[in-house]
Amino acid sequence: MTSSVDPATGSAGGPADEAAAGLVVHTVSVPPADASALLDLLPTDRPVTWLRRGEGLVGWGVAAEVRTSGPTRFADAAKWWSETTARARVDDEVVEPGTGLVSFGSFAFADEPGDSVLAVPAVVVGRRGDRAWVTTVSPAGAPSPAASLAATDLPEAPVGVSFGDGALDGERWMSVVADAVARIGAGDLEKVVLARDLFATAASAIDVRWPLRRLAAGYPMCWTFHVDGLFGATPEMLVRRERGLVTSRVLAGTIRRTGDDERDLALAATLARSSKDLEEHEYAVRSVADALEPHCSSMNVPEAPFVLHLPNVMHLATDVNGVVHDAATVSSLQLAEALHPSAAVGGTPTPAAIELIGEIEGMDRGRYAGPVGWMDASGDGEWGIALRSASLDGATVRLFAGCGVVAESDPESELAESQAKFVPVRDSLAG
Repeated sequence: MTSSVDPATGSAGGPADEAAAGLVVHTVSVPPADASALLDLLPTDRPVTWLRRGEGLVGWGVAAEVRTSGPTRFADAAKWWSETTARARVDDEVVEPGTGLVSFGSFAFADEPGDSVLAVPAVVVGRRGDRAWVTTVSPAGAPSPAASLAATDLPEAPVGVSFGDGALDGERWMSVVADAVARIGAGDLEKVVLARDLFATAASAIDVRWPLRRLAAGYPMCWTFHVDGLFGATPEMLVRRERGLVTSRVLAGTIRRTGDDERDLALAATLARSSKDLEEHEYAVRSVADALEPHCSSMNVPEAPFVLHLPNVMHLATDVNGVVHDAATVSSLQLAEALHPSAAVGGTPTPAAIELIGEIEGMDRGRYAGPVGWMDASGDGEWGIALRSASLDGATVRLFAGCGVVAESDPESELAESQAKFVPVRDSLAG
């Protein structure tokens, strides 16, 4: 089911309204120094963010938007995007991935209810290497929005934040993990990813720009994102498509860091030899390679993973690369749909794992562990998996964390891993 927003008025409208409006898009180059601190430019007006190591895209305002739901949420959004780009008048003097008409999206993990969004900001500011640009978008006949590159007021820190259990407390969640291990031992499946949630409540509404700044500073190697209330810093790139090349970063297998460099190096070596974690990782890599293969003329799948070091945890990681042969007909969003859910966030076999998640996890994931990212009019884009994330609604934040469960999993160890994965967002809410 799809409901769309008329880009001319911002109100709910049908296809006739959209066709009549169209969008006018202007992208101009600006000095990189003017976009050196992208987060500093964000106002409070529906901000969107996709940043890594200080580069990427930020935007604000809404020129057009579609909300989709259910099993057809990706297809409905892709159709809307195709129609929107076909009607747009674009003047792009930069012509880089991420310039011209750009949308930001966040999609639900599960088919039901599957509430998802794809939005075109009124203003987008981007930076890549020594190039920076500003894009403005407006309905035909409407004035172009103002695009200030002056720093905005600093966001205020959340006040009076307290934390409480989500759907399940730690003890009950460990019993769910034990149940999953028993199902795996009985041969029902090989792996299932189980998630849990945690609630944070502040004394007043939280300005999302505060945790975004903290996440970008603390986790520069991750992709710091915000779309429609869902924010986080994900280490996992579901799919990047750029000029015919496709990349997916697969993470599965995790160990918590101690803060002692020498000890952490020893733990990294242990992780790289762990049969349990290597098995979990192999499942995830296999599911990504199988999903991408029909769209690629050639692929490179490394034989062994590397260890990705993050401030709070270390992961086994593999970068799968390919050359797409159907770029003219299959966008990065459609590739994300083909890859979702991978074994890294669902399990193996995926259908059995998704069924078990629905049976025993005890909560609605919403857009947690779903694709989040951006796409331009050519179909190029970057879609991460919404991990190390949370959903913000006024003064309430719902944090998420998940763990891959296999036959050798220990419930207490999985609980500790989930607690480590809460750390980035939890710390970002501190004053």
